[in-house]
Amino acid sequence: MFYYQKMNYKILHPTNIVNCEINLPSSKSISNRLLIIKALAKDDFKIHNISKSDDTKVLQHALNSKKSIIDIRNAGTSLRFLISYLAIQEQQEFILTGSKRIQERPIKELVEILKKMGGNITSLNNDERLPLKIKGKKIKGGKAEINGNISSQFITSILLIAPILENGIQLKIKGDLVSKSYIEMTLKLMEKFGIKSNWNKNTIRIENQKYSAGNYHVEADWSAASFWFEIAVLSQECNIILLGLKKNSIQGDKKCVEIFKSLGVKTKFQNGKTILSKTTEFHPYQKYNLIENPDLYQPLKCTLKANNIDAKFIGIQTLKNKETDRILAVKRELEKIDTTKIIDTYNDHRMAMSFAPLALKFGELQINDIQVVNKSYPDFWNDMIKAGFIISPLTD
Repeated sequence: MFYYQKMNYKILHPTNIVNCEINLPSSKSISNRLLIIKALAKDDFKIHNISKSDDTKVLQHALNSKKSIIDIRNAGTSLRFLISYLAIQEQQEFILTGSKRIQERPIKELVEILKKMGGNITSLNNDERLPLKIKGKKIKGGKAEINGNISSQFITSILLIAPILENGIQLKIKGDLVSKSYIEMTLKLMEKFGIKSNWNKNTIRIENQKYSAGNYHVEADWSAASFWFEIAVLSQECNIILLGLKKNSIQGDKKCVEIFKSLGVKTKFQNGKTILSKTTEFHPYQKYNLIENPDLYQPLKCTLKANNIDAKFIGIQTLKNKETDRILAVKRELEKIDTTKIIDTYNDHRMAMSFAPLALKFGELQINDIQVVNKSYPDFWNDMIKAGFIISPLTD
């Protein structure tokens, strides 16, 4: 096992032929939802194959901590889920804080909705951002409205605690809904643990209920798989076997099978394996709507760049408020790909993982601060070595 320190590395692939078998990381999105469900359930249960990502570890630590100050570091999903969870922890008081970047990310609307329902939440800097003081109390719930175009994590955060609220929730979603697949994932997971819901047009209703216990095995992460679809396109030839994915997954990013098929990737599901190979089909879309799958933007944009394709993207407005402004960051780094070939990662795991495969097309690249992948895919660089990439620290 190769453990990478916070430094800059050179990446190249000597043959452009990729043959490997990869045990993908388990889904961070599913793991984090399950952790909140487990914390809210009266009876204990086992989560098998839970994510080893930094984000999930941070959430686990926060939920198990006896301290009143919780540092969520740079875990955006965990932050949003925790705000609602802590707000209903009766007679307990917390200070919720995190990294400089996480303090810049929006939470205003989520906080306001919880406060309207009776939550006691205060921004210590009076700027409606972290750090927050949260005094847990009994919240009745009831009717609430939320804008659908800001963050699906706000909606999920409220839905997860909805069964615990005395009056449940009747949540009206206003405007266009981004990342709808993540809301569907949340409701399907809640259903697995006994929670009934009703989604009619733009309103989701959940009555006061009890979560039931039940062991759960977390499937592999389709978002992580997208980087291997990118590698398949950029390779000269490949036979990439991915383990742990489900064909009928509850994850929206399984959409990458369809999207990358048009870019010459054949996907075969066989005996629990997902096998990627190349075809002669190459008919890229002129326009990509990623309103339900914004995490596919970076690997897809890099793939298109390597093939000199300038397609239009819509539905990516939420990317400006991620670990970095992903639209701007990708634009800046792609401009370097033909010149310096030195890629900055902006403390964003998906920047590192999206740009590294470009070594197949552009030769040796320098990726800075490559340890950022620990946020979601700690074994990414070890898996890249399995795929034939040569990764070495930059020496003066």
